[in-house]
Order: sequence, then structure tokens, then C-alpha cells
Amino acid sequence: MKESFRQSMAWLHTWSGLLVGWVLFMVFSCGTASYFRDEITLWMKPELHQSSHAVVEQGVAAAQIQNLLQQRAPASPRWFITMPTGREPAVRASWAPPPSGEQGQTRGRRRFENASIDPLTGQELSAARATRGGDFFYRMHFDMHYMPVLWARWIVGICAMFMLVAIISGIVTHKRIFKDFFTFRPGKGQRSWLDAHNATAVLALPYHLMITYTGLVTLMFMYLPQGLGAVYKDSDAFFADLNGGPRVEAKASGLSAPLTPLAPLVAKASQLWDGASVGRIMVSHAGDSAATVTLTQQDGHGVSNNLPSLTFDGVTGGLLTEADKSGAAVETRGVMYGLHIGRFASPLLRGLFFLSGLAGCAMVATGVLLWAVKERPKHVKANANGRIGFGLRLVDGLNLGGIAGLLIAMSVYFWANRLLPPGLEGRPDLEIHCFFTAWGIAAVAALAFPQRWMWRIQLALAGVLFALLLPLNPLTGGAGLFTSVAQGLWPVAGFDLVSLLIGCGLLWASRRLGSAAKAPLKAKLAKVAA
Repeated sequence: MKESFRQSMAWLHTWSGLLVGWVLFMVFSCGTASYFRDEITLWMKPELHQSSHAVVEQGVAAAQIQNLLQQRAPASPRWFITMPTGREPAVRASWAPPPSGEQGQTRGRRRFENASIDPLTGQELSAARATRGGDFFYRMHFDMHYMPVLWARWIVGICAMFMLVAIISGIVTHKRIFKDFFTFRPGKGQRSWLDAHNATAVLALPYHLMITYTGLVTLMFMYLPQGLGAVYKDSDAFFADLNGGPRVEAKASGLSAPLTPLAPLVAKASQLWDGASVGRIMVSHAGDSAATVTLTQQDGHGVSNNLPSLTFDGVTGGLLTEADKSGAAVETRGVMYGLHIGRFASPLLRGLFFLSGLAGCAMVATGVLLWAVKERPKHVKANANGRIGFGLRLVDGLNLGGIAGLLIAMSVYFWANRLLPPGLEGRPDLEIHCFFTAWGIAAVAALAFPQRWMWRIQLALAGVLFALLLPLNPLTGGAGLFTSVAQGLWPVAGFDLVSLLIGCGLLWASRRLGSAAKAPLKAKLAKVAA
């Protein structure tokens, strides 16, 4: 322990943030991108940019997709339909392969087939290229990649706990937390880094606390399973109660019967939900007398992630069940989960979440850089030749590779999406391999040369790659900026503009580093001349 409680908290804040800072920067970066994962996925599927973007009634869209599926998948045991939204204008449908073999059992695992249609015309759009899109960033920020999911979630959970400790200890140790928020002194070395760290931390402090705590709560049953095990014999029974009780899926009767029109069911569900829209439709055993249709409410009508659903008879259209998830404990968990993923947010609120996430990225980045800035004079003073030790050199390399290298990897991921042939087998995995290959090369270069000029090169490279996504989009089959604005395709236009802004910001940072490096040299030359 140090001399006082506040100094002890300062020590705890420093090391709890530094030890996991590079993982936290990845979590914040990918998690922030996940707020717009639907928009990212749409941009990465330029074949869908041709869809009509006029507002279409949900009943019309449901009728269009029903006609398509009755032609394409009449024998499928289950259809899954995602209704169009302002963030994704096309109707998406996927269906399970029909059963084969004895007693309707499938032989081996077969992939679901899928299709996208224009909700206005009912025409099937060109088959979109296979890609993980924005879902890759979403899974990456808590499942990582190339490692077992359980391990990844434990690592991220431990890092999140360190983050919570760092936030609370930072509040305790900072005497003038709100006063210093309005203070920034550029060009002052360590003081400037501390000002930037304080400003980005205080700017979105409620968000940082909320996103860290709710992130831990979303996986609390994995981190603290003892309470669950004390009441339930197995986890399946618990999650059945959590989700409104077990659902018994009816088996196909073998008797043919026409499927009821989906449009009236969509209208009835919206009426029962006080005008809320339908988000997803699941049809089981279409064309069979035991068919059922389950409708789930669309995101955005409440903070809770527990979305109400209705199940109808697939032949008569009568209401069978209504999922009841109104318990206090269930709603508390739903609200916590909903706050974390932010799918309830309006475009403006989602933008504020995105900016708060960027502030979190800056907070983590300036924190790990500040430690290196503070330690460098000590190492220079301790060594007669002015060389820094291995520990500081390692931190410098990890800072460079973990921050600038990740930015390069994210931009390469988007370039790989557009440059790899659309019909290439295993295409989603190849895009992800390109992401990690670029990150690995940047990290090796950073560890080999953890110096200012390498920062300038990597930031400039990331900036150029992000900025050039704007012209790359129309050159590779997507809707260009002017076309997307004219057609009201705002998700694509927004992606292009944000990429351009990020690219320009990184190029400015690279240039700023060059200017800062020249200042001491000019001062020395002036001193010599004098």
C-alpha cells in the first residue's frame, strides 16, 4: 500500500488498466462498430444495394415473401423471415432443408438456404456474397476468434472486471475530475496525454460504467453459476423458465392443408402490440395441417431485449399462445441486455452510443500511452546511453500493434470483402483471415520498430485504406455516395461518410506526429545557431 488511500487507488488504476488495456481497446473498437452492424453488413453486400428503398407496408412485404417461399421451399419444415427496416431495406428469408431418409430424419448437417427480395416488387435480388459482415465485429468483441468460445468469454469477462475496477479507482483518485474535463493543454507532453485521458473518460463516464457493468451482467450465469445450480437441476429448465416456459414444437401431421395468408397475421399482431411492427416470422411445417406461425416484435419499441411474440395456427390463423415475459427478474435482465447492445436506440441515440464508444476507445488508448510517456524519462535517466529497457520497449510495441495495427486490420477486412471473388468458397473465413493476417503483420512490425516513424506509417496506412473505401464502393458494384443519397440509402451513405472521416482523422494524426517530431529538432538547430 502507498502513503494514502487515494495514492493506493492511483496505483490500482494504473495497473488494472495497463495489464488488459490492449484487449479492452479491441473490445471497445469492435463493440462500438457493432452498434451499426446491420449497416456494415448491408455495405458489405453490394448486391443488395439495388433493392427499392421506398417504405412498404409490412403486410405487402409478408405476402411477397410468402409467395416466394411457397415456390422455392414448399417442403421445408421451417421458414425464417426477417422483415425490412430502415437499416436493412430488403426482406431476408432462410429455410431449413427438407427432411430425407427414414422417418423424416436428415442425413448429416446441411446448410440453410436463403434469399433476399425487394419488398416493393417481390423480385428476388441477386444472390448476395457470403460474408460475416458486421456480425464479425459483434462476435469478436466477446467471443474473439481462433479459440474456444468459453475461454474467450472468460478472458473478456476478466478484462471487463479489470475495466470496472479501473473506472471506479480512477474516479476515487481524481480530485478535480470535472474541472479537468474542461482543461486541455496541447503540446505539453505528459500533461497533454493526461488531459486527453481525463477528458475522454469524463465525457462519457455514465456510458463507460453502464457498458462495462451490463457487459458482465449479460454473461453472469456463466461467471456465477452457483445460484442457478442451487435451484435448477439443469440449465435447460432454467432457460425455459427465463424465456417464458417451454415451447412444445408440433410435429408434422402428414395431412396437406394450405398455409393461411401471413399479411392478416402481421396486421393482427401489430394491433395487439399497439401499433408496434413485426420483426421476425417463423413458419413451421408450411402446407401441413399442423403448421404454426410465430411472430416476434421488431426491435426499437422498448429498452428490454425480451421481445414479445405471438403464435398462430398456420391453417386457421387463430391465436394459439402469447409469450409472457413480464416477470420483474426477467425484465431486469432484458433491460440490462438491451442497454448493452443498444438495438432499441433511435438513429440519434445510436449515434451518441457510437460517439461514446469512440470516447471509450480514446480513453483506453491514451491510458496505455500515458503509462509509456510517464516511464520513458525514468528509463532514459537510469541508462547512461539513453536507451530504454525491454519492458518499456515491449509496451511501446504492444501499444502500436494493438492500436494502429487493429485499425489497419479493420480497414483490410472491408477491402477483402470487395476484392475477393464473390463466389469464392469459404469466403467469410477468408475475409476474417485477411483481418488477422494484416493485424499480425502490423503487430510484428510494431514490436520490431516501436518508434514514432512506425506510428506515422501505420496510422497513415490505416487512414488511406479507410478514406479510399468511399471510391472503392461504387467501383466494386455498390451504390456510390451520390447514388445512395439520391435513393435514400442512408445506411450505405453513412458508412461511406464515417469511413472517410475516420480516414481523414488518422491521416491528420499521422501528420501531427510528424510535426511534433520536427519541433524538438528545430529547437536544437535554433539553439546551435544562436
